[in-house]
Amino acid sequence: MTAATVHEEHKAPDQITGFGTKRYRTYVLSALTLIYIMNFVDRGLLAVVGPDLVPELGISDTQFGLLTGFGFALLYTIVGIPLARYADAAHRVWIMTVCVALWSLMTVLCGLATEVTIGSVTIGAFWILLMCRVGVGIGEAGCTPPANSLIADYYAPRDRAQALGVYAMGVTLGGMFANLIGGWVTDAFDWRTAFYVVGLPGLLIAVVFKLTVKEPPRGFTDPKETQSNEPVTLREAIRELTTKPAFWLMTAGATVAAFCGYGISSFQSIFLVRAHEITTGEAAIWINTPVALSAALGTFATGWLATRLYEKHPGAIAWMPALGLALSIPFYVFAFTTENLLFAAIGLIIGGFVKYGYIAAQYTIGQGVVNMRVRAMATAVLLFIANLIGYGFGPLFIGYTSDVFFVSGAAELGVAAEELARNQCHPRAIGELSENLQNVCGAVYSQSLQSAMVIMAILYAASSLFFLLTWRRLDKDMVDRNYS
Repeated sequence: MTAATVHEEHKAPDQITGFGTKRYRTYVLSALTLIYIMNFVDRGLLAVVGPDLVPELGISDTQFGLLTGFGFALLYTIVGIPLARYADAAHRVWIMTVCVALWSLMTVLCGLATEVTIGSVTIGAFWILLMCRVGVGIGEAGCTPPANSLIADYYAPRDRAQALGVYAMGVTLGGMFANLIGGWVTDAFDWRTAFYVVGLPGLLIAVVFKLTVKEPPRGFTDPKETQSNEPVTLREAIRELTTKPAFWLMTAGATVAAFCGYGISSFQSIFLVRAHEITTGEAAIWINTPVALSAALGTFATGWLATRLYEKHPGAIAWMPALGLALSIPFYVFAFTTENLLFAAIGLIIGGFVKYGYIAAQYTIGQGVVNMRVRAMATAVLLFIANLIGYGFGPLFIGYTSDVFFVSGAAELGVAAEELARNQCHPRAIGELSENLQNVCGAVYSQSLQSAMVIMAILYAASSLFFLLTWRRLDKDMVDRNYS
């Protein structure tokens, strides 16, 4: 029996059930989601341990924004396109296996970051950590494009939004576990140990994934008339995307949301520690963990509800995220301005729950507007833009804005930039300052970051607008169902 015959026998009933048995599809989706969770645990851990790492390494908010954002995102986005191009033609399970092992190893190495002297040249810990973060970014670039392509072959179009909604929970669940594990380990041991604890298991999971997940026939759930074994060229893929305004409007909305979301999440722990004088572990476990859990539930709920509305109201996959993003703004502004820690937590929890529906939407729309041969490429283009601009510059924007407000606020109180550095205001060091400088620290240390966080939260309005505009184009651009 030929491979083609086996392929057809698999597809004979029709493609509405997806590849493999229901139980096996569930296992594969669970494995992909676990890997996506690990993806965000490893990349998000730096933000969790930031309150302890920043003063120890003596770096500014701008430098921390570079580490959590652009330092990771640059190679992540550049490598993502060729890896996605490769995933549209090569063995996707092997690609993910190698990439999981790579980013896990580089996460472990982040914990070893320290000043190194080679001959007469001294390389600071900041630069060592930056190089490790670049390595994490290169590895993680090989996760989402092939994973989305696999899900599209395992799940038929009518079930794909819900499956992608489950997968998208990796973003928020990853953040939750990064806080839950990283916060506890940091308080119990130190921030370096936290990198070892979250990085090492990934090496084992990479092996298990390769041994247990099958590579499905490419295009298994697509109608036969839309299938082709001929590889698509990069030019053809880009040409198809240029005919889909809904893709670009969705990408703009996702990019602004990523810009705001990555910026806020990167500095949330630092903000809570500075503004409410709690420990790194307390911020991570008691505030960030329930916030991340709420966001995960919101991501799943949006995907589930969009699936239920799919037949009668397919445009819900765009207008629901638009509504959620707009609703999140007042809750975030309240959370960043209240002096009550409990109220701040409530605001962050509600804001996270209503906001994250856009993640399932971006993948569902990105997969739905193109044919099966360019799905991984479409996802990679989306992630290239959203991560380079959103992840790359969101944390950097908040860090830079915070530093600007700190310097200008101190200047208004008669203190020049060279007289007072932010790290001197840290509780461990503030006792060495004069009474006047201690008073200046009290006035601008947390307030400068607070102002940056509020500005970022308000920018969610632009993301909401782009998703509303996407909704108006879906009936013309989606190819995996009839919108008429």
